[in-house]
Amino acid sequence: MSLKNINPTKTNSWDKLESHFKKIKDLEMKSLFQKDHSRKEKLTLNFDDFSIDYSKNRITDETLKYLLELANESELKDAIDKYFNGDIINVTENRAVLHTALRNQDSNTIIVGGSDIMPEINQTLLKIENFTNEVVDGKFKGYSNKAFTDIVNIGIGGSDLGPRMVVESLKYYKNHLNTHFVSNIDGDHVSEILKTLNPETTLFVIVSKTFTTQETLTNAETIKKWFLSPEFDTSEKDIASNFVAVSTNIEKVKSFGIAEDNIFTMWNWVGGRYSLWSAVGLTISLSIGYKNFKSFLKGAFDMDEHFKYTSFDKNIPVVLALISIWYNNFFNTESEVVIPYSQYLEKLAPFLQQLSMESNGKSVDRNGKKVSYQTGNIIWGNTGSNVQHAFMQLVHQGTKLIPVDFIGFEESLYGNMDHHQKLMANFYAQSEALFSGKTEEEVHLNMKFQGDANKINHLLPFKVFEGNKPSNTFLIKKLTPKNLGALIAMYEHKTFVQGVVWNIYSFDQFGVELGKELANQFLTK
Repeated sequence: MSLKNINPTKTNSWDKLESHFKKIKDLEMKSLFQKDHSRKEKLTLNFDDFSIDYSKNRITDETLKYLLELANESELKDAIDKYFNGDIINVTENRAVLHTALRNQDSNTIIVGGSDIMPEINQTLLKIENFTNEVVDGKFKGYSNKAFTDIVNIGIGGSDLGPRMVVESLKYYKNHLNTHFVSNIDGDHVSEILKTLNPETTLFVIVSKTFTTQETLTNAETIKKWFLSPEFDTSEKDIASNFVAVSTNIEKVKSFGIAEDNIFTMWNWVGGRYSLWSAVGLTISLSIGYKNFKSFLKGAFDMDEHFKYTSFDKNIPVVLALISIWYNNFFNTESEVVIPYSQYLEKLAPFLQQLSMESNGKSVDRNGKKVSYQTGNIIWGNTGSNVQHAFMQLVHQGTKLIPVDFIGFEESLYGNMDHHQKLMANFYAQSEALFSGKTEEEVHLNMKFQGDANKINHLLPFKVFEGNKPSNTFLIKKLTPKNLGALIAMYEHKTFVQGVVWNIYSFDQFGVELGKELANQFLTK
């Protein structure tokens, strides 16, 4: 069964939220803390190594009550059940949506098209494990019988951005293999990477579900041509030793020269931006080892269980999604900033851009009608404290209201306490600064103490911060494969909840295809 078609603006809860918004839209968050000294404790959710403080938001108990009513009126529980049970909820492509099955740690069966898909998933995981161990241990070697030193992932979109983000994020856990990514069809991009490689010790992983993606196949053919150049004394048969593929198109992969044993399968019920949990994550496994990859899957599974079984008022993805809807559809904020206080997570914001904007960038509802309300958020961000010297000026003193997710870690990985204490001081300070701001009186007093009394009249308005800017604070014990898996799954489920409430289909991406079609037309002219 597909998802139900429920226009959120026609629900009773939406009407309540509209009336409620008019009453509290100018509410000062400070007053909420003054009235309730336990607000922070009440509005903090805990899950394993995670603590999520959402108290610095322009919400009251009444706001949350109506938002939860909206979730219920949108039949969210029914949608979650269908999401995990393999129902055809990607209706426009007639597919189930089961990336969650790829990290399923239970022995439960999951039926798609009348068959249990778990045996094939487990078989693929075993193949990833065996292959990873053989490459890392130097048993699976290149054409000249030398162990691999480098891995090159060739893909684009979900076949690149997800694995790249995870590999970068978990660099601390990497083994001796050097990992590279080729995605852009820009020839300079692939040339820069190739000039650093030795073909004898480089393993190429081509990731393309159909093995027809223009960018990926163009890069793959360029690399193949380089690999077969006379200076390396290689032949077509050597491709089988140095190239593997993740694809469903077995025949096209074999015609490229890749051995059938070195083809890892994919399934049509896994969307590209959700595919890093599948064999698309082979490069992740090769980079950090299968044990860490398995832990990464376990973290996502634990978040799946939390999402499935936790009541909505304590459910992290649900609460985050509803607050996001509150800002998007009532405050008309349109965008959200994600700021991780870890340089390892530099690629997280671009990954979340694809996850959210490709999923919920839709203007037609599940009835095929034009929507009359805002859907998909614009996601952007970068790492702290770099952003404090860049775009945070806009967030603090600009004319736009921009909700922020701050993500921090209690422990650093290398244990440099001096650096980490300063980093986390900035983490807490930014959230507090957005919340508190700085009044004219405070600025006036500060300038007097600093001996700038003669400049007060001139500079005072420029140094005032209105504050009352919303943020969520995510404090995670440590950046581990398991915790990263949970963090990604949390944002996946948040995106899903938003799509359910907005009454749109989140799992197709026809907007991605249009540019490709036109590009092909230009090439044939």
